[in-house]
Amino acid sequence: MNDKLRKEIEQLRREKTKALKARYRELFGEESSSSNHAHLFRRLAWRLQALAEGDLTRRASERAIVLAADADLRLRAPRQFWRELEEKAKQAARDPRLPAAGTLLERQYQDRHISVRILDEGFQYEGKIYDSLSSIASSITGTRWNGFAFFGLNKKVLGG
Repeated sequence: MNDKLRKEIEQLRREKTKALKARYRELFGEESSSSNHAHLFRRLAWRLQALAEGDLTRRASERAIVLAADADLRLRAPRQFWRELEEKAKQAARDPRLPAAGTLLERQYQDRHISVRILDEGFQYEGKIYDSLSSIASSITGTRWNGFAFFGLNKKVLGG
């Protein structure tokens, strides 16, 4: 699945049910009888993938129906699928101003050398894990600071 399609599907996840029903009408050419957010999301995600990557051939669809008649069908996607989808959503939600995990942010502040390591989730400063750069900046200065401003990361993202 390409990134554009993945982003479109992730955007669907955040939509309200009313918007999903409108998108369903657009993609399927009919009203949805369901108002269940999860059901609409899954149907739309499937339809978008089928349109982008091609649906099953008629012969394959007929064969699937024959096979399904004798098989116990899975009603839910495997847990691993949802874990991977959540992980990709977390990565997409990461602030683009942040350098990659493992990067060391360094600066001088009042004759002190400040060094912060960016982690996959959070930041490490003097052996302690922090949720935000702002909390680190505040603990260093004793006053409220925007962490991105304090570490000089507020500059416009290249290509963004």
